[in-house]
Amino acid sequence: MVRYLKESDVQQLLTMPLALERVERALQDRALGRAVDVPRVRTRIPAGTLHVLEAAAPELKLIGYKAYYSARGKGTRFFVQMFDTESGKLDAILEASYLGMVRTGAASGVATRHMARGDAAVVGMIGAGKQAVGQLEAVCQVRTIREVRVYSRTPERARKFCEAMSPRLGISVRPVATPVETVRGADIVNVITNAATPVLAGEWLQPGQHVNAAGSNALTRRELDEQAVRRCARIAVDSRGTARNECGDLLPLVEQGWLDWDALPELGEVIVGRVPGRTAPDEITLFESHGMGIEDLYVAGRLVALARERGVGIDLPIGD
Repeated sequence: MVRYLKESDVQQLLTMPLALERVERALQDRALGRAVDVPRVRTRIPAGTLHVLEAAAPELKLIGYKAYYSARGKGTRFFVQMFDTESGKLDAILEASYLGMVRTGAASGVATRHMARGDAAVVGMIGAGKQAVGQLEAVCQVRTIREVRVYSRTPERARKFCEAMSPRLGISVRPVATPVETVRGADIVNVITNAATPVLAGEWLQPGQHVNAAGSNALTRRELDEQAVRRCARIAVDSRGTARNECGDLLPLVEQGWLDWDALPELGEVIVGRVPGRTAPDEITLFESHGMGIEDLYVAGRLVALARERGVGIDLPIGD
């Protein structure tokens, strides 16, 4: 029987602490050669785009993929499917919109844990959409945050985001009128937009800051300008292979010879101590996040185990 989890089931089971633990484990295992991740592949037709991220976790006895289809003007639907590597049977199917938002936030949380200053207390948010929720919640799980400033090109969206997140987190979350106000004085800067042109300028950055850039997943999109990237003493990506295909923020610097795709440190390598995430309090650090199937697989695997323990979801009579 195949366990099927709806979005409501995933929301019932998934917490940010669980996602942080699973995403960190996924990145660690991949850095140690214990897990496999295949960069996202896209198939485009006039009606929309199919996106597929594949991964394997031999120690978990799981292999699978996340697939989502963006139908032009009709939204996007996300699913994770996992197979048992020993039996060869399909083990579970999960609806994965909420899962994706939380695990994307968790990746930035893991990066913040390993790259931001330990005393970081002020967060600046550029972007206030659905994905911003996970970004902020994850950072607040790994650092003691006392203040959050939020900028959106749509002021009403920023206001509603702050009204929702302040009581949820129990801290001050307030909107500001310009991105400069968001960045100046912040210890951690989360950039989570769908901007095609930079929304974070290097001249705004200050010593000691950590930046999580998680909105750009195409070479044609950029959230950071060139100066912002050049000012970062430490840069880590989730996956070199994925960054090469999707990181518009770093592309201009690679083309100029200032960066090399093959030499970029991965966050998993920071986690296992192969490369440092920060070596001085005044360094500016940057994490470029694009999303990995291994993150989905590790989170989904734990959710399915919990679902079976707690009787959540339904069993489908397929694949026997």
